[in-house]
Amino acid sequence: MKYLITIKKYKKSLLSLFVLLLIVISISNYTIQKNAKNKTYSTINSIQKNKVGLVLGTSKYLKSGALNLYFKYRIDATVELYKNNKIDFILISGDNGNEKYDEPTDFKNELISEGVPANKIFLDYAGFRTLDSILRAKLIFGLDQFTIISQQFHNERALYLANKNGINAIAYNAKDVSKRYGIKVKIREYFARTKVFLDILFKVKPKFLGPKIEIK
Repeated sequence: MKYLITIKKYKKSLLSLFVLLLIVISISNYTIQKNAKNKTYSTINSIQKNKVGLVLGTSKYLKSGALNLYFKYRIDATVELYKNNKIDFILISGDNGNEKYDEPTDFKNELISEGVPANKIFLDYAGFRTLDSILRAKLIFGLDQFTIISQQFHNERALYLANKNGINAIAYNAKDVSKRYGIKVKIREYFARTKVFLDILFKVKPKFLGPKIEIK
């Protein structure tokens, strides 16, 4: 009998924790979406010009070897902004954790092949997380205003981090992928949005800093 009572209490506790987690995730998601209102743009004519566009990195290829559509569409969005004179320079922030994995250089090479001059492109090799990319843009590259370039769900989270760190940012939404293609990424995004508030609460800093770099 005591065993059954213990099991019931255990299940009740688990259920309570699950409900609490759902509430926290929902509040985090709502807060980040609300903050991004009127700060994300999906059409080139509606977005204002900024000196720098900050591209948030991702891998060029999937584990299967296929081209990553998140990568392709961020390239397309960046080229569109540059060729329509909505940005003058491009800062690519991504992971370069080892010699065989280099997100910023992959983006740079692709942008150059699309006609963007190499001298207009700057690379941040220590953008291991969105938080690192946003804070390093300010602390290393001296930017307090820029246009973030990624898919809308990612832009919303990046904007929240930027605004909470005194950065006047807007965002341009790259084309999103199909729900089936991006389901795992979208699920992870809900947890990433919750983690944003822990990062802000504990004043988490980028993994690496370093010497300042001027974009000009």
